[in-house]
Amino acid sequence: MEIIKAIVYGVLQGFFAWLPVSSVAHVRIAPALFGWDDPGAAYSAVLQLGTTVAVIVYFFSDLSKMTSSVIQSVKDRDFRTRHDTKLSFYIIIGTIPIVICGVLFQKMIKNQFRGMYIIAIGLIVFGILLYISEKVSKMSRKVDDIDLKDSIIIGIFQVLALIPGCSRSGSTITGGFFRQMDRESAARFSFLLGLPAFILSGVFEIFKERETLFSGGNMLSLAVGTIISIVIGYLSIWFLLSYLKKHSIMIFVYYRVALGLLIIVLLQLNFISNY
Repeated sequence: MEIIKAIVYGVLQGFFAWLPVSSVAHVRIAPALFGWDDPGAAYSAVLQLGTTVAVIVYFFSDLSKMTSSVIQSVKDRDFRTRHDTKLSFYIIIGTIPIVICGVLFQKMIKNQFRGMYIIAIGLIVFGILLYISEKVSKMSRKVDDIDLKDSIIIGIFQVLALIPGCSRSGSTITGGFFRQMDRESAARFSFLLGLPAFILSGVFEIFKERETLFSGGNMLSLAVGTIISIVIGYLSIWFLLSYLKKHSIMIFVYYRVALGLLIIVLLQLNFISNY
């Protein structure tokens, strides 16, 4: 049964991790519907490492260029000329807000924030915000146009992802739209910006909860779920980038609002519990 759960969580985490609909919400909703115990924030964070690997594989060429650029900039003592070096710096700067808030509010994130009502409200409210951001965006800027101010603002939007139901990719894409980025560029920067946060949170949770996570059958369950999340996560990235080249974000807005309303109805009917 634990392996079956791991497969379900791996598919949910992998598929929804990079879509603007909140993977954490889906991993939280699934056990509520099936009558399973909440796997917990630590379990979700470890699964996110799998989807992080998917991003590294998908953007390996981009990440290699950025790494080479940083190394060369260090050798030349020139951190202003190369765009890939500046982009690496912007990603680090954009990660700082979520790291600080993640540490300060970790207890709330693991407990109160995982309530189903909060997830439902997060899906709806931030879905509407995503809709507004796309409508007001001029869609005139690319990843190459990103500057320090963009990284700070989008990094602040990423903090909203600490609320289950918000969606990390959804919040950063929203921030990208408000900074006038086009759909594909907002999504690409969202993926790159998410790497440090996912790696740090996953490693932190593995270290902190290592005895619980790796006890008994948990280790096999985590391994299965993580491997599945890597494969499905890669396909999810490919799908979103391909989709946004020709379509708006509206299908995800409709899905978020519908799912949020469905959760509220199920809660009111006592079909699922808040915790």
